[in-house]
Amino acid sequence: MNGNKLTLGVIVGNRGFFPDHLCEEGRVEMISVLESEGFNAVVLTPQDTPFGSVETREDAKKCANLFKEHASDIDGIIVTLPNFGDERAVAETLRMSGLDVPVLIQATPDDAGKMSLKDRRDSFCGKLSVCNNLNQYGIPYSLTTLHTVKPDTPSFREDLKWFGTVCKVVKALKNARIGAIGARPAAFNTVRYSEKILESYGISVETVDLSEILGKVGRVEESSEPVKAKLQEIKNYISVKGVPEASLIKMAKLSVVIDQWIADNDLVSTAVQCWTAIEDFFGVVPCTVMSMLSNKLLPSACEVDITGAVGMYALAVATGVPAALLDWNNNYGDDPDKCVLFHCSNLPKGCLSSCRMDKQDILSGSLGVEKTYGTVVGRIKSGGFTYLRVATDDLNGTLRAYVGEGEFLDDPLDTFGGAGVAKIPNLQELLRYICQTGFEHHVAASHERVAKALVEALGNYLGWEVYHHVG
Repeated sequence: MNGNKLTLGVIVGNRGFFPDHLCEEGRVEMISVLESEGFNAVVLTPQDTPFGSVETREDAKKCANLFKEHASDIDGIIVTLPNFGDERAVAETLRMSGLDVPVLIQATPDDAGKMSLKDRRDSFCGKLSVCNNLNQYGIPYSLTTLHTVKPDTPSFREDLKWFGTVCKVVKALKNARIGAIGARPAAFNTVRYSEKILESYGISVETVDLSEILGKVGRVEESSEPVKAKLQEIKNYISVKGVPEASLIKMAKLSVVIDQWIADNDLVSTAVQCWTAIEDFFGVVPCTVMSMLSNKLLPSACEVDITGAVGMYALAVATGVPAALLDWNNNYGDDPDKCVLFHCSNLPKGCLSSCRMDKQDILSGSLGVEKTYGTVVGRIKSGGFTYLRVATDDLNGTLRAYVGEGEFLDDPLDTFGGAGVAKIPNLQELLRYICQTGFEHHVAASHERVAKALVEALGNYLGWEVYHHVG
């Protein structure tokens, strides 16, 4: 199947004493809508069961077996109810398939002018019964915005887009592999986390000592083709005016080694010991190297913030655009709903309106300018965004998160690093929640609005404790 498309299994619910011709029409309509929205569909045919629908236990077996055959392809399941549907058959299909994927329940509305026995659907009621049974079976499911909605409508198409994002996030996080490069900086107790709790949720952490990375860098020849290619990639990526060539070559060598380590270990995100050892003993900041990874949707977090890297990865998957890791850093004047989000910085180019490479202003005073080139300086571009913070709750053995949306503004801001002015509804209440519950000062952010999908994916399907800040 097309690797760029999501694949949805489709269960067409039916109940014999309701008009079954509606199932024939409903199946065709649903498949057409899915295809027009870019989804592949796995669904019974009229040769498999009457109208390709599911009503009896035998129908459920056939549908479950079909789903098993395509288990590696199926990202989620649509239950469509053109009529009342058989709630047991739907639940048994899902149970027998053994698939642990998101499920969306859609019910087609009745036409007020067609309420005779020939055309009456009763899917309004049938959806309640299906949900009741799935609840009994312990099968999580999602709902359309409207209780009943025709497949070929803008409302349902938006639901499909949202559900597709849910499916992508769930699939990505179930077997995510995150890389930790170096030890947590001693001063950053805030980014402590439990590797074992992450593993219990299917997220693995691969560690490597910073000395091993730098040792491999020392073996890389400056004149090698990979280094030459990476050096050119850096120069094409960002303005390097005023940056010594020797510093750029060090960045190129570091990038080549990290790229290879990521590939060798099938990693989707990394967190790096970004200061101060690498500056003091190697002579550059790794910010541009990390920025380039994040811009390729392989997010890289500062200060070995592994759960920050998890949040960045979830956002990158959900939005399809780069995610940044930022500090909740400053108030903005006396506006209670505005703040400055900042890092010093490894922000990806895709998050910025413009950028250039420079020295790391915080460290250059103590370590010397010559050791601190490589930071990405720029202004975060304006527009709506989603923020997400992930943490391990070590005392209770769970993963928890908060998520919400805001807007980056073009309000005046004269500072260094990578920064932007953000406006978030009822920000003071969010900050109070963060302080009271002990979340970290870092937060991941990405320039799309996907909070609702993340809440559904992380909370309903992955079992995390999620707070949705809606202002």
